[in-house]
Amino acid sequence: MHIDLSPEDSAFRDEVRAFLAASLPEALRAGAAATPSVFVEPEIGQVWNAILHHRGWLAYQWPVEHGGTGWSPVQRYIFEKECALAGAPNLTVLGLKLVAPVIWAFGSAAQKALYLPRILSGEDYWCQGFSEPGSGSDLASLQCRAVRDGDRYILNGSKIWTTHAHHANRMFCLVRTDPSVRKQAGISFLLVDMNQPGITVRPILTVAGDHEVNQVFLEDVVVPIEDRVGEEGQGWAIAKFLLENERGGSCAAPKLAYDLDKLAEAAAREPDGRGGTMADDRQWKRKIAKLRLAVQALEMIELEIISRIAQGRPPGPQTSLIKLLASNLRQDIDLLAVDLYGAAGLQLETGRPLYGDGAPSPVRSKAAQLAAPRYLNSRAWTIFGGTNEVQANIIARSVLGL
Repeated sequence: MHIDLSPEDSAFRDEVRAFLAASLPEALRAGAAATPSVFVEPEIGQVWNAILHHRGWLAYQWPVEHGGTGWSPVQRYIFEKECALAGAPNLTVLGLKLVAPVIWAFGSAAQKALYLPRILSGEDYWCQGFSEPGSGSDLASLQCRAVRDGDRYILNGSKIWTTHAHHANRMFCLVRTDPSVRKQAGISFLLVDMNQPGITVRPILTVAGDHEVNQVFLEDVVVPIEDRVGEEGQGWAIAKFLLENERGGSCAAPKLAYDLDKLAEAAAREPDGRGGTMADDRQWKRKIAKLRLAVQALEMIELEIISRIAQGRPPGPQTSLIKLLASNLRQDIDLLAVDLYGAAGLQLETGRPLYGDGAPSPVRSKAAQLAAPRYLNSRAWTIFGGTNEVQANIIARSVLGL
C-alpha cells in the first residue's frame, strides 16, 4: 500500500490546515476538549456544522448530486485527520453520516428533497431508535411494533440508549411490521417526527454524570407511509448498510493520537514525587510508547481500508477490527489519564457543562477534572455500535474464516 501523499493531496492538506487555523473558534475547540462524551452538545456541534456548511465542506462524505464536495476517499481522510489534530468538535454524526446515506441510497425522491437539505441546514437534528430493552446486541429481536393503518403506521414500544433524543426533532427507527416471519425479515425503517403526542423522552444519566442517552417511549405514534424508507420488511438490510457505512472509512487513530499528545504535554507538568516530572518516569514512557505504537498500527489499518474504498471496493468486515481496536485503545488512553493525574484524576464533577464561564472549578487542573468523567464515559465504547464480543465474532467468521 502506497501512503505518500500526492502533490495535490499535500496542497489540499495545507488548505484544510489554513482553514482550521482561521475558522475554528477557540470557544468551540475548548468546549470540545471539555466534553467527556463522544457527542458534543448542539450548542457546539451545530455551530461548527454551520461554519463547515458555509464553507461548503459539511457534506464531504455525500455524493456531489446531493451537496457533497467530490473529495476522494484520501481527501476525506485528510480532512478528518486534520480536524482531529486541530481539536475540532465532532460532527453531528447521526444525521450527517448515518441517516443521510440511508436516505440517498434507499429513500424516495421526495425524501431526498425534503430531508437532506434540512440535515445540512441544521433544521433537523436526528437521533437513532435502534436498541430496545432486551434487544441490544441481538438487534433483530426488537419488539417495537408498527401496525399499518391505511396510509400510516401506528407505533407502540420503546427505544433505549437513544443518544441526544432530548435534543432531536427527528428519529430514524427500526420497527417490527410483520411478527409472523423470521425476525430479520419483519423489520422496517421509519422516519419519526419527535414533536408529536405519544412520545416521551426519559433521561438516563451515565455513571459519569452525563445526560447523553435516553429511553424513548412511543404510544400510538403516527408515521405517514411516505416516511418509510425502502420497502416494508427491508429494514434489516438497511440497518446493515447503515452500520457498515458507519464503520467504513473511519478516522479514529488521529483523534487517539491527538489525545496521547495532550497527555504527553501534561506529563511534563505533573510531578512524579521524586523531584522530577512524569515525563521522566521510565514506566510512564513505556506505557505511552506502547499506546503510540498501537495507535500507529490502527492508522495503518484505517489507511488500508481507505485504499480499498479508493479502488471502488467495499470497506468489508475489516471495519469490525477498527471498531474493536479503537474502542480498546480509547479506554486504555482514558485510563492512562486517570493514572497520570493521581488523586486529582479521581475527582468526579457531575455538574455540566464542564466548559464556559459557568463551568465548575476543577481540583488542580481542567485536564485532571476531565480524567474520571472521560474514563467512565468511555466504558461504553466497547458496547455501543456493536459490542467487543459481537465484533470478535464477525472478525472470526468473516475475516479469519473460522
